[in-house]
Amino acid sequence: MWKRWNQKKLLGPILIGLGATSFLVGGLVSLTTKPGDGSSPIANFTQLSPFGNKPQPPERTGMPTPMVSPVVSQPPKQRAETLRKVAKTSSPSLDRSRARYVLASDLVSEGRGQEALEQLQDLEQDYPVLAAQILLKRAQAQEAIDQKKEAVETCQKLVQQYGQDPATAEALHLLGKQNPKYWDQLLQQFPAHPRAIEVAKTQLAKNPKQLPLLLLLARYDLESKDYPDRMEKLVKEFGSQLQPADWEAIAFGLWENQKYDKAAAAYARSPQTALTTYRAARGLHLSSKPGARQRYEAVVKNYAGSPEAGLALTRLAQLAEKPQEKIAYLDQVIPAYPDRAPQALKEKAEALEKSGSGETATQIRQTLLDQFSSSEAAAELRWEVAQQYRKSNNIPLAKQWTEAIATANPKSEIAAKAGFWSGKWAMQLGQKDQAVMSFQRVLKDHPETYYAWRSATLLGWNVGDFNNVRQLTPTVKRPKVRTELTAGSPALQELYHIGQDWDAWSYWQVEFRNRVQPSMEEQFTDGVMRLGVGDNLDGIFMVSNLRDRDKPEDQQKYQSLRKNPSYWHALYPFPYMERIEAWAKDRQLNPMLVTALIRQESRFEAKIESSAGALGLMQVMPDTAKYIASQIKLKEYKLENPEDNIKLGTWYLDYTHEEYQGNTMLAVASYNAGPGAVSDWLAKSKTQDPDEFVEAIPYDETRGYVKSVLGNYWNYLRLYNPEISQKVAQVSPDHPNKEFPAQ
Repeated sequence: MWKRWNQKKLLGPILIGLGATSFLVGGLVSLTTKPGDGSSPIANFTQLSPFGNKPQPPERTGMPTPMVSPVVSQPPKQRAETLRKVAKTSSPSLDRSRARYVLASDLVSEGRGQEALEQLQDLEQDYPVLAAQILLKRAQAQEAIDQKKEAVETCQKLVQQYGQDPATAEALHLLGKQNPKYWDQLLQQFPAHPRAIEVAKTQLAKNPKQLPLLLLLARYDLESKDYPDRMEKLVKEFGSQLQPADWEAIAFGLWENQKYDKAAAAYARSPQTALTTYRAARGLHLSSKPGARQRYEAVVKNYAGSPEAGLALTRLAQLAEKPQEKIAYLDQVIPAYPDRAPQALKEKAEALEKSGSGETATQIRQTLLDQFSSSEAAAELRWEVAQQYRKSNNIPLAKQWTEAIATANPKSEIAAKAGFWSGKWAMQLGQKDQAVMSFQRVLKDHPETYYAWRSATLLGWNVGDFNNVRQLTPTVKRPKVRTELTAGSPALQELYHIGQDWDAWSYWQVEFRNRVQPSMEEQFTDGVMRLGVGDNLDGIFMVSNLRDRDKPEDQQKYQSLRKNPSYWHALYPFPYMERIEAWAKDRQLNPMLVTALIRQESRFEAKIESSAGALGLMQVMPDTAKYIASQIKLKEYKLENPEDNIKLGTWYLDYTHEEYQGNTMLAVASYNAGPGAVSDWLAKSKTQDPDEFVEAIPYDETRGYVKSVLGNYWNYLRLYNPEISQKVAQVSPDHPNKEFPAQ
């Protein structure tokens, strides 16, 4: 079950603000304050014990492939010489077959059909995995040199011999230009194929009142910008004719497009299951429409014991206005839904605290620590207690509670933060050996986090600090081979491996049938395939969301996947690398920092627009762009153009660094919130410690933004810089280091 990332809420605008203060937060400064008297600022927390009382792709045979695989991601003109060299080798091999196919595909795209036919001659005999595609390329080459009759005959041969292969959809599309019956076959046999969607839209343009074609688009054209409007017209004109399964398809599409109120209405008319009933409620809840409570109650009543019923009870608790009402719902969750019991206990304690039952709240919290010590809710409680002790200046007790997280909740989302601050507090207490151990533990167990970077910095690694990240120019080495897919037919996997992304994507549209609740393998493959065709935002979302799968078997697969370089390379891709490196060098900026910022701002979507109007890769506001253009005397530019956007965005990132004398943390914060806001925070700050300053940034968005950008920077460094990658691998068994083995 998946939905798109809400891109517009997370893409912040760039603001121009002049006259900001040049005061800088300095490097690490040891605090000299003394521990407090041990009293707890949280009612009755002194009674708690922190630990509780209970301690496959197709087999690639033949000769090695050192020449074709590394060049498939290069532009056609750049790879042509290498491909021709391999294609001319006398001995048949998988590498030679790949070279001939890729070269032929490039030649077809250039309209050089005769040369393509020469490369394709008898190729299917040596390259059977792509036999259907070879016939298709042959037909396309014949079409390019106006051999119409031969092209038709080749397409007919393809349909006859490989009728179930997705390549047949392309052949049917070509044949349909002469005989419309082939388009009917295309629509019936391959409705999810991009060519079928193209034909459906063509026919609807002539006659928009064709319900079967509208339903085809409802199921398979979810990415279209006009999808919500099209569905609204469909419901208005054909609502009385729709079957429950049609409503469910429409509901899912609207849900994916974040039209939650309309999705809720469609789910209410779908076949009623725990999931559809829950989404009918959740859609109203998310869109602040009336009726959510009643629908949640229906989930609880009709699907008792289901995961959706447990989730519905927690939503009802959120909607409750009075503490006792909230507690009543949580009391239903605790005994019946063990996976939700820890969070329910935590929320129950908070409700009891608000209602004046502090002693009972303490008992509930201790129950949470005793019975669910390893839960995320227990980790959150331990962190809250640690923070309260820190505020009262009782550093030893604060450190004790963070150490409890490292021991009892090592996989928690806040374990890295807790481990880092345990190290910082150990430094303040003069416990240098313990500090080193804490920082090393963060790097060992959570090497992908922002706090791993901060730990590496304080351990003296050459990874940059807040004051000098921009000055570094780390070596960048990209992987030599493409990410391995975990799902898809052998033909699809081979097409992707040799860089034929759009053809592979067409196959995937036909093969990916479990779109509502994909398996782990399907979801990862879908994410990688999206990255291949430039859908970076949804691609990164699909890959990153794998960690949130809650079934034990899925979590086991995820833990295995995260040790594979393919997972991390998909999560931190490197599009526009040449442009980024060029402009970073021109602005004297760390290219990995620029890449990290672009990943956070736009997920590498060149034409994306935020709700505030910021545009492009680096999310530059139009007014800001005008100001920058006047400074660099740039007369013409388009913010949707990657070259122009990076040129303008890097100028502004350089500007924010100049405002704060090269301090990257403040520059990045200013990029998000504006120099005026950052200057105000500096003026009011009560600390000279940069880590404390980051945690105290008043804007939740900017605080998260700073950590995300610098966390991204760290991940690009540990993945693509051989020196740091090897260094992380020495301390963390989870770090993938296959690309850069120790020398």
